[in-house]
Amino acid sequence: MPATPTQGHVVVAPDKFKGTLEGAEAAARIAAGIRRVRPGVEVRELPVADGGEGTLAAALAAGFTRVPAKVSGPTGLPVDAALALRGRTAVVELAQASGLSQLPGGRTAPLAAGSFGVGQLIAKAVSLGAERVVLGLGGSACTDGGAGMVQALGVGLYDAEGAELAPGGAALRRLHRLDPGVLADLLAGVEVVVACDVDNPLLGPRGAAAVYGPQKGAGEADLAVLEAGLTRWADLVQESTGRDVRQAPGAGAAGGVGFAALALLGATMRPGIELLLELLGFDEAVRGARLVVTGEGCLDAQTLHGKAPAGVAAAATGAGVPVAAVAGRLELGEREWRTAGFAAAYALTDLAEEAGDSLTRAGELAELAGETLARDLLSD
Repeated sequence: MPATPTQGHVVVAPDKFKGTLEGAEAAARIAAGIRRVRPGVEVRELPVADGGEGTLAAALAAGFTRVPAKVSGPTGLPVDAALALRGRTAVVELAQASGLSQLPGGRTAPLAAGSFGVGQLIAKAVSLGAERVVLGLGGSACTDGGAGMVQALGVGLYDAEGAELAPGGAALRRLHRLDPGVLADLLAGVEVVVACDVDNPLLGPRGAAAVYGPQKGAGEADLAVLEAGLTRWADLVQESTGRDVRQAPGAGAAGGVGFAALALLGATMRPGIELLLELLGFDEAVRGARLVVTGEGCLDAQTLHGKAPAGVAAAATGAGVPVAAVAGRLELGEREWRTAGFAAAYALTDLAEEAGDSLTRAGELAELAGETLARDLLSD
């Protein structure tokens, strides 16, 4: 095992273990194991996220204030959501309002689900004085190109008869006119930054409908309907703004909400984990540290392409601090995880006594992983 300095604190910065542990709980459990074995070592918990689900929780754990809001869910029914606020910066997590987790009874609505609630959260943030809105994309239930989001911000979308367009991606096929309304005034002086870890365009075989539609319940016929709607949407937005961002990397994120953010909110897009680490003050937290511990549910090939643990490893090693990973499952070979910047890696499946324990006893095993890495990596 690699040698580590004998002085300095430990930063525990995992993402969520999807389906078992939220990021904050994973951090608390791993930290508890470390403290049990090395009680004299200072341990700082800093759960992270990559812009998807868990982004709000990570911001709250880093000192942001939770602001509750009742907004329109993906099918139009009200849901209890929240945003995070610190000073003039707000964090809005799309999944809070328009995520798969907000579908009533878990029933998908691929053609009708919309992003109106996301726009309501942004409007709430602006009304509270936010001058910078960080929009985390991921886990969306909708493929409406962000049309619902901008409607909630005052943009008028109308069919050929002058009626306001219904929610959802299917309705976009009937879009005839776009009225920017009060959007420019509402967002005057407000910077919108999108935290996104995908580079898909809006349309085509790598687009929002083709790649992510099936995850939201869309069948083959539905995908054709959604693609036609998104194409019509992109054409009308280009006609209205003079800008065509349909092929921009990330435009297809969250069912095309990335597209609307870029084209109509004037947003900039940054890799999710890079932006979140900056927002959470990771550089300051890691200064003087002897070890960083990160992790997620499964350390696999996807981890190496912009996921939170890889981002944490890059930032920590750049600061000269070794990094260990804890994961529910470890699907990378040692050469792969070492190349990614990890000095050590621990899997809950390797610590489990029986198959399935890594899911049913994830918290206990995360503590055991903390104990194990403390013995291996932290001298007295």
